[in-house]
Amino acid sequence: MKRTMLTGALTALALAGVIGASAPASAAEPLVDPKGIPGEFSANVAVVSEYFFRGISQTDDSPALQGGMDYSIELARPVSAYIGVWGSNVDFNDGSEATLELDYYAGFNGAIGSTGLTWDAGFIYYTYPGADSGLNYDFWEVQGQLGYDFGVANVTASINHSPENFGDSGDATYYKLAFGLPLGKVDLGAYVAKQFIDDEAAFGSPDYLEWNISASINLAGFDLSVAYTDTDITGSPDGKDGMVYFTVGRSF
Repeated sequence: MKRTMLTGALTALALAGVIGASAPASAAEPLVDPKGIPGEFSANVAVVSEYFFRGISQTDDSPALQGGMDYSIELARPVSAYIGVWGSNVDFNDGSEATLELDYYAGFNGAIGSTGLTWDAGFIYYTYPGADSGLNYDFWEVQGQLGYDFGVANVTASINHSPENFGDSGDATYYKLAFGLPLGKVDLGAYVAKQFIDDEAAFGSPDYLEWNISASINLAGFDLSVAYTDTDITGSPDGKDGMVYFTVGRSF
C-alpha cells in the first residue's frame, strides 16, 4: 500500500484540541501538532467485484467494499515498524451470520545491506465479528517475506503459518512466490502458491495449489486492476472454475 501522511485528519484533531481548551483561542496551543508526530499514516479504500482470499471466494459471487488504515515508523535505517487494520464484507453462505472480516497486523520490514534484498516479518489476526463462536473462524498467522528487485522485474517469496487455522482446521502453512513486471504505467503481476492444511475435512478442501495473474494502472489517483484467479480444488463447492475480478481503489 502507498503510505502518505494523513495531515488532514491530524489537523482536525489538533483543531479539536484548540476548540476544547479553556484559554482564549489566541493563547491556546494545539494538543496535537501534525508535523511533530513521527512516522507516517495512510489509509486505503477499494471496491472489488468479488473478494478472493487465497483463491477462494469470501463473498459468494458478490462484490465487496474494503478499506484499511496503517501507521509506520522508521526505527533505524533501514528498519521500519508498522501496524494496521483492514476490513471487508464477507458472505460464506453457511448460515454463520459472518458478514464482516477485520484483520489486525503488525510487523517489521527493511533491507539487507546493499544486497538489494528486502524483508518483512509480522503477525496477522483475522477476525469475523458476528460469526458463531463455536465455528472458530478467528485465527492468527505469523508471516515472513523476502524480495528482490532486478530493475526490470521483481520477485517475492513468502510464508504464512498458523498453528490453528480458520474453522478449527489445525496447523496450516501457505507458501507463495510472486513476480512483478512494470511496463510504463501498467504493472503486471503473477503468483503461484500452495496451501497446506492439517484438518482438510474441517477446512472444506484438501491441500491445494493457487495461481493468479493481474494487470493494474493508476488513473487520476485511482488504482484500477483486473485479475484472474484459479485453484486445483476439485469435488468441493470452493473448487469452481477460474474467475476474473476487478478492483477500483484509492490510497490516501
